[in-house]
Amino acid sequence: MTLTPADLARYSRHLALREIGVAGQAKLKAARVLILGAGGLGSPSALYLAAAGVGVLGLVDHDRTDVSNLQRQVLYDEQSVGQPKVEAGARRLRALNPDIQVVEHQIELRAANVLDVFAGYDLVLDGTDRFPTRYLSNDACVLLGKPLVSAAIHRFEGQAMTYAPGRGPCYRCLFPDPPAAGLVPNCAEAGVLGVLPGVLGAIQATEAIKLIVGIGELLIGRLLTYDALALRFDEFRFSRRADCAVCGDQPTILAPQDIDAACDLAALADVRRLTPAQLRAACSSGAVALVDVREPCEFAHSHLPGAVNSPVGTLEQNLARLPQAQLVVFVCRSGARSLTAAALASRGGVANVAHLEGGLLAWAREVEMDFDVAPVG
Repeated sequence: MTLTPADLARYSRHLALREIGVAGQAKLKAARVLILGAGGLGSPSALYLAAAGVGVLGLVDHDRTDVSNLQRQVLYDEQSVGQPKVEAGARRLRALNPDIQVVEHQIELRAANVLDVFAGYDLVLDGTDRFPTRYLSNDACVLLGKPLVSAAIHRFEGQAMTYAPGRGPCYRCLFPDPPAAGLVPNCAEAGVLGVLPGVLGAIQATEAIKLIVGIGELLIGRLLTYDALALRFDEFRFSRRADCAVCGDQPTILAPQDIDAACDLAALADVRRLTPAQLRAACSSGAVALVDVREPCEFAHSHLPGAVNSPVGTLEQNLARLPQAQLVVFVCRSGARSLTAAALASRGGVANVAHLEGGLLAWAREVEMDFDVAPVG
C-alpha cells in the first residue's frame, strides 16, 4: 500500500524514524486491528492507533457511555453520555483521522460470534474487564493464529502481555483457569485511578505498532506490571505450558467456549478480610497458616515467613494439601487473587478462611516498609 502526499505530511515524525520509515508506515496503513472494549484501556489505544495511521480499526463493545466513564475513558465527552460506545468512539476516531476506516461492532462477544468477528483482523487488543471475555479472546486468537495484546487494570495497578502464535505462551499458560465468577471486583466495585488505563492502553498501542511494523522486543513470555503508587514497572517471565488447555501439546479446547459468568458470591460470606495490622497480630498467636497464591516465580522472589505457595489457578485441585490451622489466611500481591482463593477454599469445605486485604503491597506500606513484593524480572 503506497503513501499519499497527505500521508507523508501527517506521518512525517514516523517517517523520520529509521525503524518505521515509509515501509513501516505503509504496513500500518494496511493493518486491521480489533479493539475489544471501548472503555478505559480501549480509549487510549484506539486514539493512538488512529493517530498512527492504522488503516482499519474495529471497536467491540455493547455498552453505552455513562457519566462515570468520563473520569478515565478519554474517547468520550459530555455529549457522548447515553450513546453507544462504539458509535461515539468511532465518531471521535474519524474526527481525529478521517483517512482511516472504523468498524463498529455493537455486540457482546460470545463463542458463537468470536471467530467471525476476529477473522477480519490481523491482531487483537483486549482491554475488557470481564474474565469470560478475556479467556474467550485468548482462546480464539490461539485457534485462529492471531496475535493478542492483553492488558488489565485494578485500583492503582496494571499489567500487560503479548501473545504471538508460535513464538511464546498464551494467557492461559500464565493463568490456566479464570477466578470464580464475581469474586474479583471490577472497576465500579474496587475503583480505579483515572490515569492508570492511559498508561496501559498506550503500552497496548505500542505493542500493536511493533507487531505490525516488525520492530523491537515484544512482551512475549513477559508479564509487565505497573504500580502507579510506587511509580514502578516490573516484569516476570513465564513459559509456554505443555499442558495448556488451548496452546499445549494436547489441547482440550478445540473451539471457542463461553465461560459461565453467573456470580457465585455465597462463599464470600465466610471470608474474613484482615488488614495488615490484624494479620500481624494473628500471626503472633501461632494459630495461623499463610497460603501465598501468587505464581511460583513471584513467591520465590519474596514471601512472608512461614507461608506456603499454592497458586490460585491450581488451588481447587490442592485444597486437601493446604496446611491445617485454626485460621488459613490467603495472600497475594494486591488482594484480588487472595480473595478469589479464600472464597474457593471456603466453598471447597475449608473452615475459617481469611485473606489479606490490599495484599503484600499493603503489608509493605503499613507493616514492613522494606518488604519487596516486586515480581521476578
